[in-house]
Amino acid sequence: MTMENPKVLRVLTAINLALLVVLLWNQVRPVQASAPVDVLRAHKLEIVDEKGMVRSSIQIVPAGPAINAAGKVVNPEKTYPEQVLFRLIRPDGRPSVKIATWEEGSAMDLGGGVDPTYITINAEGGDASMTFTDKDGKKKVVKP
Repeated sequence: MTMENPKVLRVLTAINLALLVVLLWNQVRPVQASAPVDVLRAHKLEIVDEKGMVRSSIQIVPAGPAINAAGKVVNPEKTYPEQVLFRLIRPDGRPSVKIATWEEGSAMDLGGGVDPTYITINAEGGDASMTFTDKDGKKKVVKP
């Protein structure tokens, strides 16, 4: 089948060109952020840096033994209750600030730049304390 009428070819080309322009025009729009939602529901929230490393997290940690960053149980004899845990994490991957709350109390750990320097503020049951640990591992506990 051959088209010998150049007028028909021009009309079809013009229609195709018009359709292409309309389709492209609808695709090229400024990017707009969606409206904020009233409630964000999740089991865990992580904020990552430009390298994809987690720098902040908030999560519900189930009851059980303490587990280190490698996923190994630290002390199988001690079981911790379910808790909500908020962490601020340094660029080297170590958590510097930890705030936790559970049914019997709450705690806050502030880590220093040199391990194992940190301060722990703990309120559990009817007891409260602050523990200071220096770079040599020497501890001082302050209770009211």
